[in-house]
Amino acid sequence: MNRTLSERTFSIILETENLVTSDIKGLQKSIVSLIAQSPEQANEVLLIDSGNISKKLLHQLQISYPWLTIKMAPPETEYYESKMLGLRWTTGEIIVYYDSDCIYERNWLATLVGSFDNPDIQVVAGETTTDGVGVYETAVALCYIFPQYSGRSDLFPVNQYFLNNVAFRRSVLETIPIPTNLPLYRGNCVIHAQTLLAAGYTIWRQPKARSLHAPPNGLGHYFKRFLLIGHDFYWQKRLLKSLLATFDPKGTGKEVGDAGFSDDPSITHYRSNLVIGLDRITKMIQRDRRHVFYLPFCLPIVIVSVLLIAIGYQITCRHPHQLRDRLT
Repeated sequence: MNRTLSERTFSIILETENLVTSDIKGLQKSIVSLIAQSPEQANEVLLIDSGNISKKLLHQLQISYPWLTIKMAPPETEYYESKMLGLRWTTGEIIVYYDSDCIYERNWLATLVGSFDNPDIQVVAGETTTDGVGVYETAVALCYIFPQYSGRSDLFPVNQYFLNNVAFRRSVLETIPIPTNLPLYRGNCVIHAQTLLAAGYTIWRQPKARSLHAPPNGLGHYFKRFLLIGHDFYWQKRLLKSLLATFDPKGTGKEVGDAGFSDDPSITHYRSNLVIGLDRITKMIQRDRRHVFYLPFCLPIVIVSVLLIAIGYQITCRHPHQLRDRLT
């Protein structure tokens, strides 16, 4: 029996909305990665389905994993809505979120939940990076939204989290819920994270709670996803400016993190981006030396990815809702 799991109540929430663009096998791999982590100790391990998988598969999952509780959400319930529905249907003191397109390391759950031994800790984010090595996978690792593993071992404060690998005390989400009515495809957690910081909470990064996220699945998903990153950048910048005005209406200099988005055209800004890029390459190679071989060959994909983000951003500047309405 794992001590850190047995001394607190916690609930685990997974949704199927991601399966609209992901391989169904990813869901099974994700659940399998949880089997050895004592999930049966949770108050609930909740799978929220909004019509994305068949009744036959749902039945098979319940038979194979009796500790899994399946709840049905209204059809076309979106990602963040599903996550917040899960909060209503769970009873644990700690709420753990994970995703159907991620694979979790063996000690992920114990490490994440065990971080709450400190009563002052309210939010703990694990580390998520992309899976795979190859021309496409290396390109995605270089330019996708997920950074490389930090290589650190102790908890440290950060200004954001990913909802595929994070845990909250229930009271935090009840006080400041994740917003669900934003004009974003993904990225509501960026706004939520900055709201938490502005309200005085600290988001702690637990580098030992690690997961691997699948790269965009197929050409269509790849184009859609990178265009929508540009869309989300536009809206996150606008929403963060509004958030800053709310928490600092007199312009006194109170800082709300910008999650890396900037309009600064200076040489200093580009140098900063170069440093970040070199740091990511270094950590990619440290994690898997095979990236060295694929880096020269992946550059065309990296260039296309950056262009898609820029195109998505410019389209959204002119037509703020067009991409999300057409691609989702």
